Amino acid sequence: MNTLPVVSLTASSFKFFQFPSLHPSPLSHSPRFCFTKSLVLSPTRLGHLSFKSLNSLSPSQSQLSEEYEEEEEEEEEDEEDDDDGDDEAADEYDDITDETRNSDDEAEFSVDLPAESARQRVEFRWQRVEKLRSLVRDFGVEMIDIDELVSIYDFRIDKFQRLAIEAFLRGSSVVVSAPTSSGKTLIAEAAAVATVARGRRLFYTTPLKALSNQKFREFRETFGDDNVGLLTGDSAINKEAQIVIMTTEILRNMLYQSVGMASSGTGLFHVDAIVLDEVHYLSDISRGTVWEEIVIYCPKEVQLICLSATVANPDELAGWIGEIHGKTELVTSTRRPVPLTWYFSTKHSLVPLLDEKGTHVNRKLSLNYLQLSASEARYRDDDEGRRGRRSRKRGGDTSYNSLMNISDYPLSKNEINKIRRSQVPQISDTLWHLQGKNMLPAIWFIFNRRGCDAAVQYVENFQLLDDCEKGEVELALRKFRILYPDAVRESAEKGLLRGIAAHHAGCLPLWKSFIEELFQRGLVKVVFATETLAAGINMPARTAVISSLTKKAGNERVQLGPNELFQMAGRAGRRGIDEKGYTVLVQTAFEGAEECCKLVFAGVKPLVSQFTASYGMVLNLVAGSKVTRKSNGTEDGKVLQAGRSLEEAKKLVEKSFGNYVSSNVMVAAKEELAEIDKKIEILTSEISDEAIDKKSRKLLSAKEYKEITVLQAELREEKRKRTELRRKMELERFSALKPLLKGMEEGNLPFICLEFKDSEGMQQSVPAVYLGHIDSFTGSKLQKMMSLDESFGLNVIKDELASDEPEKPIVQPSYYVALGSDNSWYLFTEKWIRTVYRTGFPNIALALGDSLPREIMKTLLDKADMQWDKLAESELGSLWRMEGSLETWSWSLNVPVLSSLSEEDEVLHMSQEYDNAAEQYKEQRSKVSRLKKRISRSAGFREYKKILENAKLTVEKMKRLKARSRRLINRLEQIEPSGWKDFMRISNVIHESRALDINTHLIFPLGETAAAIRGENELWLAMVLRNKVLVDLKPPQLAGVCASLVCEGIKVRPWRDNNYIYEPSDTVVDVVNFLEEQRSSLIKLQEKHEVEISCCLDIQFSGMVEAWASGLSWKEMMMECAMDEGDLARLLRRTIDLLAQIPKLPDIDPTLQRSAAAAADIMDRPPISELAG
Repeated sequence: MNTLPVVSLTASSFKFFQFPSLHPSPLSHSPRFCFTKSLVLSPTRLGHLSFKSLNSLSPSQSQLSEEYEEEEEEEEEDEEDDDDGDDEAADEYDDITDETRNSDDEAEFSVDLPAESARQRVEFRWQRVEKLRSLVRDFGVEMIDIDELVSIYDFRIDKFQRLAIEAFLRGSSVVVSAPTSSGKTLIAEAAAVATVARGRRLFYTTPLKALSNQKFREFRETFGDDNVGLLTGDSAINKEAQIVIMTTEILRNMLYQSVGMASSGTGLFHVDAIVLDEVHYLSDISRGTVWEEIVIYCPKEVQLICLSATVANPDELAGWIGEIHGKTELVTSTRRPVPLTWYFSTKHSLVPLLDEKGTHVNRKLSLNYLQLSASEARYRDDDEGRRGRRSRKRGGDTSYNSLMNISDYPLSKNEINKIRRSQVPQISDTLWHLQGKNMLPAIWFIFNRRGCDAAVQYVENFQLLDDCEKGEVELALRKFRILYPDAVRESAEKGLLRGIAAHHAGCLPLWKSFIEELFQRGLVKVVFATETLAAGINMPARTAVISSLTKKAGNERVQLGPNELFQMAGRAGRRGIDEKGYTVLVQTAFEGAEECCKLVFAGVKPLVSQFTASYGMVLNLVAGSKVTRKSNGTEDGKVLQAGRSLEEAKKLVEKSFGNYVSSNVMVAAKEELAEIDKKIEILTSEISDEAIDKKSRKLLSAKEYKEITVLQAELREEKRKRTELRRKMELERFSALKPLLKGMEEGNLPFICLEFKDSEGMQQSVPAVYLGHIDSFTGSKLQKMMSLDESFGLNVIKDELASDEPEKPIVQPSYYVALGSDNSWYLFTEKWIRTVYRTGFPNIALALGDSLPREIMKTLLDKADMQWDKLAESELGSLWRMEGSLETWSWSLNVPVLSSLSEEDEVLHMSQEYDNAAEQYKEQRSKVSRLKKRISRSAGFREYKKILENAKLTVEKMKRLKARSRRLINRLEQIEPSGWKDFMRISNVIHESRALDINTHLIFPLGETAAAIRGENELWLAMVLRNKVLVDLKPPQLAGVCASLVCEGIKVRPWRDNNYIYEPSDTVVDVVNFLEEQRSSLIKLQEKHEVEISCCLDIQFSGMVEAWASGLSWKEMMMECAMDEGDLARLLRRTIDLLAQIPKLPDIDPTLQRSAAAAADIMDRPPISELAG
């Protein structure tokens, strides 16, 4: 039997062992394996076949893939984004039942018979690589050219691959942007061939350990075991090899040494090239800064090969690398090697999402069509005889066009939601269609782990495997159980034997690897996975199903971004196997085909810089000399190297991608602003009174000109009077509103109606509940914000027409607050109040001891983040809106719609002065209208009208230019060099904590330790690990304390009867409580300097880790445990990673280092021990 070498790594030694391959070689299939002919099934026969016969029966081979849960620093966060909404995860599937149906479509099922084996192709490639190396040894590096590199492959490479390889051979760095699964790795492989043939070295970096492990295996097959090494957080295999695969953070830490304090060697000895795979991770909020740091710190003589999925701004990425690193060429490709077709699944069908041209939504998926289809279905359910008679009478015309005439009216929001709910398919509906259309295997993305598990249960009555395939799964499962008895997920076995599995962060890494293995062999037909799989190892399928375009994030649902959508869709289509790939979007209660199309056509988003400073960055860039202890106990500074000055560090930090984009944007924006100002100046002169007068004199006769001029002067005067009368009317209205609103500050909360015109000029009316005048919010966040922000300033309004009446008061608008029926807060002046009602909320406590409703809502408003948007503005004050919260939702639901509030309920009654002013305004409007008609009947009006129309067009053009100018000015105000402010803030914390003297660059022992640590908050970890309270701890107790430092994001997930976790020992509790005071001091210091870096210290899970380090078995740990297996495994691996660092850190007590090594060694055992190589 074939064997697969696997390495189990501990902090102290490498232990090599063998385990049988989980699948047989091509020559050693089990007796139960068989090949069957492909079936062509007619619609009639299809109805009599069970599901198990409707499948391709040719499993393909592949090696066991590695787990990818843990990255040595922060990659676990990528795995945790499927957590939100787990408590409600299965709600979406409550109504799902397993059904089987007969297909109306003819289906053809074929078997992919094995061609030349992958092993044979790899052997040929290895021979060709060796041949090229031999030629270079004999005849020199001139033998390396594009044709020689291409010749190692037994297929024709794509054009973009050839262009990228040629650029590399010219000595350039290369940025490659191409779709997922298009073959970008081939470029890196060819570069590695050229580099190895020259006798030099290449580093290949990936964002995830699983990807590093996968590339490690692939490159060893091509280049031989001796030529390939692996470096991850806890693995170091053949690290001096010519090709070293590593995680991105490892390379960043190497480069720190070349720019930081201990530059005895850069770690880049003889390195000619570095491959940055998945470079689009640069936009990742938590880890993107690592990619930028690598480009900034990398020696310029090293060529960079940056491989990215399709993004909107690859030119900016290439331009940035070219500016700070050296000559860089950009190669892009939008062509997918396997074309992708978008489908949409509803309750009754699976049809193409787009029309035949691929430019609009499929007509059969429009809301009107779906409404009519539902009506037609109900119509068919009527009495059969009566339906037949009616059909014969009316000709049975139920075509789309005829039915559209019946429903030619706009649908209300409730009708749209009703139609959507009626069309939501069950999982079994969609799976049945996928199987019938030969679209399996599929990766089915569901955005929470319990949703994935529930989906497996709902469809586990489907049989997607034939007897031969089922036998292969049973054999693989038996082998896996023998090797890893604790890693078997018992609840998943039933589904697995039917070709269905779940894959998410709640599973053990070993189990996920097993699922990946079976999927790649074709023995799992459907895997329900969270979106983290889209960024994981290579697991292409024929179809990718995306269950929803929204996912839960905290307490709300957020929409997927285009990049996320295309990343998941990119998993569809297997190169060399499928002629087409399919992405299936699913009708949900939240979105339909129109929303799907909008996202599909939105296009990918640009890369965005996430460059942020950290304690490790500052310490490694600035530190120069360090303190050494002498025998007499005094401290002295010994210079290892001259530390970088702050000015030099600033130059490095300001090389970030964000600053490059900002500087380009600023230059372009300033140039455009200057051009806009010139255009506005020219256009302004064209519509001045002098210019219009000049054009009028030229086009009109003297008599016509004189008549028009006199009439226009009269019109201007009448319009001025109209404006003043309108203002007077508004002021009288204000005078009536102010005392009314003031009288409502106490007692019940009345309903009001706000009215305004939106950005499109449409009149909007919003019912709301009135809270009070802004002055009643004394000391609130809102009042403080308004006092500091000039945007909320108000002008004193003077009544020009009443200026001769000294007793007439001057009116000043005021701001008021209300909560709208749309769950939005509104901030407004009297200008925007249409009316006030006598009905409202009674200001009475809902229960004994509760606060009054007005006080509750004021408290909820004070909790908001004060992100106000301006809806409308006028000289009488603006109207502002801010989104409410879940807590305000119940209040807003009780605000009635306007139609239920009658005019009889209105309490806003105007004074006689208002009525007089309104009458005067009305008369003046009529006067202006009559004067306009008189002008239109004048002799020269036709020509004069052309002049005015041209002037109007010019004014509109100026408005657009001014709007563009405002947007550019706002963007310029927002742009500022990123990174340096944070760098200096962190420097101040380091200086005050005595880790580094920022003035002399003298680094203290605390700083030395922090500079060498990998973690979220290096300074905090160093403070803890240097604390003498840890020295006397036993290894299990030390593990428990370390777990409290790395458990951020881990959650308790009580489920059914599983609601227990182990408690920590008293010793661990005492140590953590002791450390809390030190943590509080650091947090205060960080707050003083506006630094926001988490200082994790949470004892909740310390008992679980302490129990594992004490030797408890996995079954004992998981018995009625309130944690998912994957979460516990991730926590244990994080703890092991920190423990494994301790023996390597400088200035740490040797006793503590020995305890840490012992704890790491004890903990690193199955089923959480990782596979490497």
